[in-house]
Amino acid sequence: MSIVHAVFAPGFFSNGPVQAALVMGAVVAAVCAPVGVLAVLRGQSFAGHAFADITSTGGSAAVLLGISPVLGFAASAAAGAASMEGLGARQHGDRDLVTGTVLGGALGLSALLLYLSTTRQGTSGATVSVLFGSVFAVSSANWPWVAALGLPALALVAAAYRPLLLSSVSPELAAARGVRSHLVGAMYLAALAASVALAALTIGAVLSTALLVGPAAAALGLSSRPGRAMAWAGAIGVTSVWAGIVLAYDSYSWPPAGRGWPVSFFVVALVMAFYAASRAGAHRHGRSPAGKAA
Repeated sequence: MSIVHAVFAPGFFSNGPVQAALVMGAVVAAVCAPVGVLAVLRGQSFAGHAFADITSTGGSAAVLLGISPVLGFAASAAAGAASMEGLGARQHGDRDLVTGTVLGGALGLSALLLYLSTTRQGTSGATVSVLFGSVFAVSSANWPWVAALGLPALALVAAAYRPLLLSSVSPELAAARGVRSHLVGAMYLAALAASVALAALTIGAVLSTALLVGPAAAALGLSSRPGRAMAWAGAIGVTSVWAGIVLAYDSYSWPPAGRGWPVSFFVVALVMAFYAASRAGAHRHGRSPAGKAA
């Protein structure tokens, strides 16, 4: 019993926001796992990072308008996906160019919105929450939006799983088999946007890439089989979020007392630790740290 008390601070299991955070974090990590693995396999980690920064625009607009941040995250991620798809990049180099262009425009708009929200409304605390998040502050009113983003994201990945995997591993073979890469890519881009919006709600717009790509990259160092890697990514993501919540709650008794450390810091630090361990293990066994599927 003393070990339990040493790990979990008093009141942990009876705290309502903590219970909601544990459920919310697990759901978001589970949604991000398959999407993140495909992002790494498809070489679209930069797109995931771009979506993460783009969501800060929507979050900033939500603060300025006084509406739920999740609406802003979802709307800006969807707009970013539509912009990237509308510009019609096909090759990898063109895709990065389009992504960077859309990202630059979104960050410029985000800077303006953040300026307006802090100078006109004095909402610096809300701005920090948008950028760096706090799963403890997520209201139960956001659950319908979490379902509205998470379920379609998983459905899109499930519906296009085989053609997505084939086009990720061998675009030439996918084209020869008649895979409509444009449609499949658009479906995946929508799932990616939804997943990033959910991650932004949990650990903030700036850090959401870590929850999307980090567990996936670590998982692909443990297994080159996509399905198994997705399961590993889910386990790593959920473990990182849950352990991060425990550490953040415990940190209220750390110096400075009563000022708990950010849960987002712990989550990202744990994800990076898993990734470093995965890379070390992969190199020790002669595997590629984030290899292609066999």
